[in-house]
Amino acid sequence: MTQIIAPRVRILVLLILAVAGALLAGAAPASAHAALTGSDPAQGAVVDTAPTRVSLTFSEPVAVGDDSVRVLNPKGERVDKGDPANPSGTTYSVPLVSGLPDGTYTVAYQVVSADSHPVAGAFTFSIGAPSETTVSVSAQASDDGLVGWLYGFGRYVSYAGFVVLAGGAAFVLACWAPGARVRAVQRLVVSGWLALTAATLGLLMLRGSYTTSGRVGDVFDLELLGDVLQTKTGAALVSRLLLLATAALFIAVLFGAYARTADAAPDHPGDGDGGEPDKRDLTFGLALGGTVVAAGLAASWAMSEHASQGLQAGVAMPVDVVHLLAVAAWLGGLTALLVALHRAPVETPVGHDAVRRFSRLAFGSVVTLAVTGVYQSWRQLGSWSAFTDTRYGQLLLAKIALVAVMVAVAFMSRRWTRRLADARGSAAAEEAERAEEEKQPAGTAPATASETSEAGKTEAGHDAVRAAQLARQRAATEAARQKRLRDADPNRFGLRRSVLAEAGVAVVLLAVTTVLTQTEPGRTEQDARAAAATSSSAPATGQGSGAVSLTMPFDTGGTNGKGVVSVDLDPAQAGDNALHVYVEGPDGTPVDVPEVKIALTLAAQDIGPLPVAPDRITTGHWSASGVQIPMAGDWKVEVTVRTSDIDQVTVSKNAQIG
Repeated sequence: MTQIIAPRVRILVLLILAVAGALLAGAAPASAHAALTGSDPAQGAVVDTAPTRVSLTFSEPVAVGDDSVRVLNPKGERVDKGDPANPSGTTYSVPLVSGLPDGTYTVAYQVVSADSHPVAGAFTFSIGAPSETTVSVSAQASDDGLVGWLYGFGRYVSYAGFVVLAGGAAFVLACWAPGARVRAVQRLVVSGWLALTAATLGLLMLRGSYTTSGRVGDVFDLELLGDVLQTKTGAALVSRLLLLATAALFIAVLFGAYARTADAAPDHPGDGDGGEPDKRDLTFGLALGGTVVAAGLAASWAMSEHASQGLQAGVAMPVDVVHLLAVAAWLGGLTALLVALHRAPVETPVGHDAVRRFSRLAFGSVVTLAVTGVYQSWRQLGSWSAFTDTRYGQLLLAKIALVAVMVAVAFMSRRWTRRLADARGSAAAEEAERAEEEKQPAGTAPATASETSEAGKTEAGHDAVRAAQLARQRAATEAARQKRLRDADPNRFGLRRSVLAEAGVAVVLLAVTTVLTQTEPGRTEQDARAAAATSSSAPATGQGSGAVSLTMPFDTGGTNGKGVVSVDLDPAQAGDNALHVYVEGPDGTPVDVPEVKIALTLAAQDIGPLPVAPDRITTGHWSASGVQIPMAGDWKVEVTVRTSDIDQVTVSKNAQIG
């Protein structure tokens, strides 16, 4: 890298990478993309009888394992049995042991969302009444800690490697064919391939620990690696490695056969030679093959992350591929242009035509990013309020601001390009260079006859030390000469500075983009908040404020005396309430009984029982309006069901009113 980028560039890149690292480090705790939207029993609920199972509902499908859902009693002992089941849609349940005593129980879960990110959390519910518990309800996700940080850093390196690889190759093919023979550009593209390959291998090794234990020792667990290979994310990473093998062949041809056909004088194949058929065919083949490989690499992200889940996944995945290709063409091409402007030899300069071609390519990429970005934003946010109310929306605003800054700096680069085109005659710079060389002392002139003679004498005298010193002197002199030539044109110097600034913003933009891919979408975050608010205001167990639904089995002891009675009370507040009673048989069908009576009691205030006589509406349905509840509190709801002249039973449950 030190041979590719000038010291000033290296310092800026190091500073920007430090900022990017800080962004990545701060993003780890918010990497969940599926959210818990409901549970039965609900979070914080107090139920009268022990449930037979615990059910969790998520905002999207998740992957569960043997220990994905754990239910712990107040002593921290597990009371769940069997593996989690998926009875329907996004709901997952785990059975519980029978005969659970009263107390507070903790439900801890750790699953993997459909877009590849681990999701962890915990909540409590109580049987009978709350009690003290030795279990902490704060669940640490597997992506918190060193493994999570390494995984996030690997994702950043993989994105950066793809951008440099695809964008650098596109810059050579579409904008500056002689760049295929420039060592600095070759090193840049190869470095992108190496970074993407190493990061992909690292992600594959880290994946098992990242989604399970989070322990560093599990990174080398071959059993976990085997499990990862069976997942969608594992398949995507393996596919990426196979495509990178094809990309290596593409690079070999680009910097081999194609580089030999590229003329040094023109900026683009066909500018000076009319475009020989063999050369045109090779260029077309590389462009087509490179596009297919780059699209395949981009698809390895689209098929396993945000785009593969949620609304319109069939449209979102190809849109995501196009978005990534546009990012690579713009940012990767910009990086290649920066390296070329700083490190290209004098014999192969970056002409104004190449800069203009890249300007057009960058403009098309920005338009593509705007169109695809609007669609992605709508899909991930869902509302204007999500821009400011969610972390995803706030990061997206930061990304939009950075893009705006980049476009402004790019406009300055276009101005320098026009000035460079107006000053195509570089005779003044060449004359200044010749005058400068004439002023140099004879001992420092590059490759003079006296030096050649001296080198011959040194070789003849076997003076190896002097020969090495002479070689270093020549290299330093040549490097200084090339730098003076590059800096002689003020327009080219201004273009280099503006492109450097643009590239600096691009590195930060890439970091923010990486954080976005690890952040819960705004739409999901808002849905989870709404579900949590609904759960707290109207829990299914009948606790808390809002409409209350109570279900009680009954058995009068007579013929056809078994069934289930349900009582709905709305809005379960002090004052007027509507009450509905439903009676069903053991098979779930509505049944009529001779009589149903309701009584409400608030023992804490010595109120009641307050009788309620509902009217029959239809088979198995009774209703009463204007039921007066004098105050809020923990009310006992008693239901008396009579199935014959002599067979009746009274069942009851408590409900929090108000």
